Amino acid sequence: MNKPVMNKQHLRTLARLTFGNAASLIYLGVVLAAAVFVAVDTLFVPHEDASFAGVWLFLLAAPTVFVFFVGSELWGADAAGPAWFIYLALVVSVLVQALALGWFVRLVRGGGRSRTAHPQGV
Repeated sequence: MNKPVMNKQHLRTLARLTFGNAASLIYLGVVLAAAVFVAVDTLFVPHEDASFAGVWLFLLAAPTVFVFFVGSELWGADAAGPAWFIYLALVVSVLVQALALGWFVRLVRGGGRSRTAHPQGV
């Protein structure tokens, strides 16, 4: 009998690690604030030259976003591939890093290992 690779419990655990702790939520909030800043700067602020506001998103998504840029070489000599790929790389990178933060918090708190019961006084 084959077990499914990803069952509901695994999905709940991944969601809890990604969105269910303070460190991940603070990180996601900072990324959201930077994304709003980039959107406002791009859409509503006139510039004589190019704005470097988008760099903040890439710095917040580093280092995992650069792994995707290595994969963007599939599209040839373009800067980083199609626009949809860049946006997808940013979103996936941020979610992977939020998951990693949640996993690290769980590891530091000792939630990843099984705890054995000790009799009182031992």
